[in-house]
Amino acid sequence: MKITVGALTPDDRQEWETLYRGYAEFYQVPMTSEILDTVWSWIFEEDYGFYALVAKNGNNRQIGLMHFREMPSPLRGKKVGFLDDLFVLPESRGTGVVDEMFKKLSKESAKNGWPFVRWITAEDNYRGRGVYDRTAEKTKWVTYQMSV
Repeated sequence: MKITVGALTPDDRQEWETLYRGYAEFYQVPMTSEILDTVWSWIFEEDYGFYALVAKNGNNRQIGLMHFREMPSPLRGKKVGFLDDLFVLPESRGTGVVDEMFKKLSKESAKNGWPFVRWITAEDNYRGRGVYDRTAEKTKWVTYQMSV
C-alpha cells in the first residue's frame, strides 16, 4: 500500500473531521461541531504550536491522523513534543500506516529541535501499546488529572 504522510491543508477538513470523530468514538468521548471548529483553528493558527499530520493512501484518501504540540520541559530548559491524538482507520491498521506516521513525526520533531516526543494512552489500548512498545520507550511516569 502506498502511504504518504504530510500536513493538513484547508481542503482536508471533511476527511479530517471523519477521522477525528472516529478517534473520539474509539475513546467514547462526545464530539461536537464546536470542538471540531476549535481544534481545526488550532491547527492553522501559525503561532499556536499545535500541529496535525495525516496519512493518505494511494487514492489520496485520509486513513490516519496525528495531532501533536510543543510543550515546555522546565527541568530541561527546552521545548519537547507531546502527541495528543493518533488514529488510523480500522481497515488500514496493520498495513504500516502508523510506522510511516511516526517516521514523519520524528522528522518534524527534529526540525522543531525537540529532543523527544511524549504521549499517554489508555491502559487497555493493547493494540496501540504494542505499536508504542516497538516505537518508543515506556516511561516510569503515572498520569493524574485534577478536575476543576
